[in-house]
Amino acid sequence: MARTVTVRILRKANPHDTAHWEVFEVPHEDGMNMTTVLQRIAAHPVTSANQDTTPVAFDACCLEEVCGACSMVINGRVRQACSALVDSLLEESGDTIEVQPMTKFPVVRDLIVNRRGMFDSLKRVRAWVKVDGYHDLGPGPSATVAEQEEAYPLSRCMTCGCCVEACPQFNDNSPFMGPAAISQAVLFNAHPTGKVEKDARLDTLTLPGGIVDCGNSQNCVKVCPKDIPLTDSIAKAGRDTTLYKLRNWFGR
Repeated sequence: MARTVTVRILRKANPHDTAHWEVFEVPHEDGMNMTTVLQRIAAHPVTSANQDTTPVAFDACCLEEVCGACSMVINGRVRQACSALVDSLLEESGDTIEVQPMTKFPVVRDLIVNRRGMFDSLKRVRAWVKVDGYHDLGPGPSATVAEQEEAYPLSRCMTCGCCVEACPQFNDNSPFMGPAAISQAVLFNAHPTGKVEKDARLDTLTLPGGIVDCGNSQNCVKVCPKDIPLTDSIAKAGRDTTLYKLRNWFGR
């Protein structure tokens, strides 16, 4: 008999629906990832009990771990569906792969969640380089090779949500903005032009929800699909905000 993959998916038709599990059997393909599995289910939405159902809703875009859209919890660990290979997942879990939406964001439908909270945090820390119009101002200040090498890993963030999903401090009962926003504040504070807004970013990081709410669990750096040194960013943000406060207290 042809080999099949058993997939157990936590589903929810809308934000107000009660979540329920459905099980599917998908023909195995060499090299298939979870995105492929979900596409096969969408093309043939029939459960393992041979009951017709609706196609499973999920986010996907680049299919090469660049956009961050396909974040979900697979076998109890948050990760990208496009880079989650089925054969490796079966080695983890045995016969069945379990899939559910991230738990730190409101569910829109099935595996689709609303990550607006992350983007709101990026707004709080002004995660951009402010420009004065769009006319040609000539070349801006340059960055050294060392500065570029330090900034590049931080620039790889795709706002996928994996770090905040794994963070125990990021929840409905806490205003904590999460490691991604803190790391982006560090990135733009290091930018030759972006550092114009450095004090404003540091001031935001000293407020409730900022750096003091980080519990230093270091879960974030363990699940980041882009291997961003998030704990290094958090440590740097802690030092910078301390110096910022000291300068303000002593009037310098």
